Amino acid sequence: MPLPFLTADRAFDSTDDAALPYDDRDRRRRPYRPGPWRVGVSAVLLLLASFVLFAAVVIALTDSVASAGLVFAVATVVIACALRLLCMGVWVSAYGLRLVSFFTTRTTPWEQVVAVRTVQQPVRWLGLPRTVQGQALLLTRHGRPAEAVPPLLTSHGADFLGRPEAFDRAADAVEAWAEEYRRG
Repeated sequence: MPLPFLTADRAFDSTDDAALPYDDRDRRRRPYRPGPWRVGVSAVLLLLASFVLFAAVVIALTDSVASAGLVFAVATVVIACALRLLCMGVWVSAYGLRLVSFFTTRTTPWEQVVAVRTVQQPVRWLGLPRTVQGQALLLTRHGRPAEAVPPLLTSHGADFLGRPEAFDRAADAVEAWAEEYRRG
């Protein structure tokens, strides 16, 4: 017997596409769950940070506080990297579409969006230089060639590797947001 009230899966697996009365469409949201690769790497980084924090405490008790402060700063950087990795992806709201990468964030208002479409093309495997044949969700903006904007989502990214159904649902959700808000 499934217990849907114990998991967040209930909101994602429902077949009813109607918005709930308390949903705030002005608030930014990711139209898909982070993938296992992204969550796994973030968990390993947080585990590493816990060991580094423990080392900072040991260094503070046995050596100088300045050395412990340096190790604590390293742990803080690792924690910030893990959290940024979890925030990466596509976020949508009534105001526009936001693409969050590790170092940059690009926000595109819906008025500038010409099209959001899924295409077959070579995509990067887990963001590495190696490319494989896959699907990409591309954004076309007013006054910009399609090649200038990186793909929003790819079927072989950290969120969708080995989960083609999840990629299809996420691409459909982003395309639906674009279609709804481009019209006004």
